[in-house]
Amino acid sequence: MLKRITFICIVSLLAASTMSFAQKSGADIYKSKCKSCHAADGSGDTAAGKSMKVVSFSSPEIVSASDDDLIADTKNGKGKMPAYANKLTDDQIKEVVAYIRTLQKK
Repeated sequence: MLKRITFICIVSLLAASTMSFAQKSGADIYKSKCKSCHAADGSGDTAAGKSMKVVSFSSPEIVSASDDDLIADTKNGKGKMPAYANKLTDDQIKEVVAYIRTLQKK
């Protein structure tokens, strides 16, 4: 009985640690999906960003946009930016928008 309980505890711990590794933060998702166009600082100052005329996250139009607007733009795409509705979960998109807000404060 003790071996079975120990086995169940070990399996539970492994499952929990695997799930935490699978979940990425908004910053991690931004770095892997957004940074190449929007730049590390959100300025859009990259070759791809310049060619697509990416607007800086610190521009008044983005700063004044609601989180819901930014979530919708991320989900549905905007201009040359692809839609991420089928690539990221709603929670991941919210995390990215929260991370974008931190870039605006720097």
